Amino acid sequence: MDRKYNDLIGDILEGAGEKDSIKEKGEPLSKDYLEMDTYQHFQKIAKDAGYLPPWLKLQKEISELVHFCETEQDVVVINEKINKHNRICPTQMQKNLISLNALEKAKRIW
Repeated sequence: MDRKYNDLIGDILEGAGEKDSIKEKGEPLSKDYLEMDTYQHFQKIAKDAGYLPPWLKLQKEISELVHFCETEQDVVVINEKINKHNRICPTQMQKNLISLNALEKAKRIW
């Protein structure tokens, strides 16, 4: 063994003839990358790419449904979506189910 470490990714790229064609090869990491932990860095990249977590997409959908809600059947559909939202979102972002009687309050919350 002529190396001190295993470079598995490097070996794969070299085998595919791609090792020397990597963009920004040898460039230093940006200061932004070094100032954040891995999760924060991921969040920044995801946000810049326009990614929304599924619970946020569902939250926007529920908000639209609440603002156009008119019948008890609409409330049932919305409450099913709220239950799904509450299962996948962070605990502090969970919301209560709505009712037709308290629709105006729900519109302000959502």
